[in-house]
Amino acid sequence: MTTMTRFIPLRTPFEDVAALQNRLNSIFNEIAHPGINESQSAAAEAGFVPPVDVYEDAQHLSLKLEVPGVKLEDLDIRLENQRFTIKGERRFETEEKAENFHRIERRFGSFVRSFGLPQTVDPESITASYDAGVLTISLKKKAEAQPKQVKIEVGSSAAPKQVEGSAA
Repeated sequence: MTTMTRFIPLRTPFEDVAALQNRLNSIFNEIAHPGINESQSAAAEAGFVPPVDVYEDAQHLSLKLEVPGVKLEDLDIRLENQRFTIKGERRFETEEKAENFHRIERRFGSFVRSFGLPQTVDPESITASYDAGVLTISLKKKAEAQPKQVKIEVGSSAAPKQVEGSAA
């Protein structure tokens, strides 16, 4: 009599493609941005890398990270030497038995994202909020870094003056 055994691969072909893509991205990043610290390469080797949107306007620099399933107590946000680092971990729920899974596509594990901040950001005015799996971080710019409008004056000083005693 033949028995069937369920085979659960440790790695899927998609994970291999994602690892290759991460490595190629890091190679191109090294060429485009030499001198980036190693936390970026550590991010590629982490359990998963949450996507980030970075937005800048005249008053703020904002980051939005998609981190669904990450608990608030598993997030760590730090600013050190103009380097902004976000660490976290999405834990695998061990309540279900592994043999009941047919497919596991979500990524689990720890992540690290690190960003260099411009000198125009005020380090004392950072705020963070977490809603519906999106972590939003707002960094206010320093007052001296915000654009200022210069008023143009119109007056008679702009018109050429005639010097006395000269013939026109």
